[in-house]
Parts: sequence; C-alpha cells; structure tokens
Amino acid sequence: MAVEIERKFRTKGVDFLANQEGERLTQGYLSHDPRATVRLRVQGDRAWLTIKGKTHGASRSEFEYPIPTADAHAMLEEMCPQGVIDKTRYRIPVGEHVWEVDEFHGDNQGLVVAEVELDSEDQPFERPPWLGEEVTDDPRYYNSALSRTPYGQW
Repeated sequence: MAVEIERKFRTKGVDFLANQEGERLTQGYLSHDPRATVRLRVQGDRAWLTIKGKTHGASRSEFEYPIPTADAHAMLEEMCPQGVIDKTRYRIPVGEHVWEVDEFHGDNQGLVVAEVELDSEDQPFERPPWLGEEVTDDPRYYNSALSRTPYGQW
C-alpha cells in the first residue's frame, strides 16, 4: 500500500515565486468522504484519478492511476458538482527535499500553500525562509475542503 507523508505550511508572501516556473492544475472531487477521498486531476495533457484514505497525523494511504485526459475533463464537468480547484504548482528544491508550492486561483485566490513529502513523520527537513505557519492538522487547507468551502469564503 502506498502511503503519503506530507507536512503543509502557509507561505510568507509570494515574492519567492517570481522567477519560478509553474504548471497549472485543475482538480475536482468525486468523493469527499474522509475515509476515501476520490480526486480527478488534469495537468496539461495528463490526467489522474487519485484515491486518498483517512489522514492520521501527517500520513494517509494514496493510490494514483493515469486516465485519459478527455475522460477526466468529462468527469470534472459532469461529476464534480462542488467547486473545481484551479492552481499553479511550483516545485522548489530546498536542501534534500523538493517543496510543492500551490498558488491558488479563482475562489481560492490569495492562498499559497507549501507541502513537503517525507519518508517518516519525524524526518527532519530544511525550512526555507519563506515558510510560514504549519497547517498540516487544519482540515480547511485540504484541497477537498477548499473545493467545498473556498478560501475566499473564510
């Protein structure tokens, strides 16, 4: 079984993204059940179906499968009644890790979140100067939650 271990943080501003190259992502949710969140994601000409289990601390099971992009677009339009997430993802190397920084658009405009994937929950990692408060344990920052209650409505 695949397990995802990640820590999530707000960032201090966005100036550090100025010279970074990012990729636009669109994603929606077929299920918001905390026992099995089912996500569709489109990135350019690629698409995935991802099933994530219940979060325990900073860990949860994760299974991801490539799907045809046309199918993903059809499912996003027909089967994701709540908000679709629109964001730009930046991958920024810091020390031994690569941070994924998501700058949200649309209803989540103004939110920037950085995540780092770890091998264990207690694995040390270098904290870049642009890292803000940790929000790993705040469910409002889950993308599935942001699709239902966008940052702009908090």
